[in-house]
Amino acid sequence: MKNNRKGNGLTALVTGGTSGIGLETAKAIRDRGCRVYTLSRRPAEIPGITSLTADVTDENAVKGAVSALIKEAGQLDILVNCAGFGISGAVEFTELSDAKKQFDVNFFGAVNVTKAALPFMRERKSGMIVNISSVAAPVAIPFQAYYSSAKAALNAWTAALANEIRPYGIRVTAVQPGDIRTGFTAAREKSARGDDVYEGRISRSVSKMERDEQNGMDPAKAGAYIASMALRKSPPPVSTIGFSYKAVCALARILPASLFNRIVGMLYAK
Repeated sequence: MKNNRKGNGLTALVTGGTSGIGLETAKAIRDRGCRVYTLSRRPAEIPGITSLTADVTDENAVKGAVSALIKEAGQLDILVNCAGFGISGAVEFTELSDAKKQFDVNFFGAVNVTKAALPFMRERKSGMIVNISSVAAPVAIPFQAYYSSAKAALNAWTAALANEIRPYGIRVTAVQPGDIRTGFTAAREKSARGDDVYEGRISRSVSKMERDEQNGMDPAKAGAYIASMALRKSPPPVSTIGFSYKAVCALARILPASLFNRIVGMLYAK
C-alpha cells in the first residue's frame, strides 16, 4: 500500500469495533501505533483499546461519546465508520420500518458520527474518515435491495463530502469489502415473506449469499487493508478489497448496465 505512515501519536475511533471487520480494523490500527477507541452499543474489553458505548442512530449519544473522547485524548485523527448490519427479503414484502432501520444504521449512523467528529477535525485542519461500504453498492443484490441501496448512498455521500471538506485538510474514502467470514451472516435479519409467491427465489438467493460469506475472506485481512487505508496520505475516493472483487467492480463500470444486471440476476435471483 503506497503512502502509508505510522500511527504514532494519532487517535482513531472505529464504530462497530467490537466484532467482525470493525474489531479486526481496530486491532490493526492499534498495532500500527495509534490510540484506538471503539464505539458500539455494548462495551467490550479489548487489550489496548478503549471502549465507548452509544447507538450510532442516537445523534445526541454519539455527540456525547465523541466529546468524551476529545476531552480524554485531545484529538481525533482517524474515524472509521464500520457499524452496520444486513436485512434480506423481497422489496414487495419488506416492511418500510425495516427498510428505514437499515438506512438509519448503515447510512445515517455514519452521518451522525461524522458530523460529531468534523468540527474537531476541521479545527485542527487534518483528519481521515474511512466509510466501510460494500461491493453490494456497485453490484445491486436482489433480495438485499435495501442493504445495497444504503451502501450505494454511502458511496455517493462520501464522494460529495470529500469535496466539501478537502480545503480543511480532511480526507475521506470509502472501502468496499466483498464476502467476509464474520458474524454478520448470522446477524442478518432475514425475511422469507412471499417466498411462495416468488417460487423459492428469496431463500435460494440468501442461501447462496450466506455460503459465499462463510467461504469468504479472513476478517483480519480486511481489517489490515482498512487500517492501511486509514493511514494513507492520499487515499482513493473508493477502493475495493481483493483482486476478484476489484475485477467485479471493474466489470460493473465497463459492461452495459443491462448486461451486467442480467448477470447478477442469473447469480442471485434464479
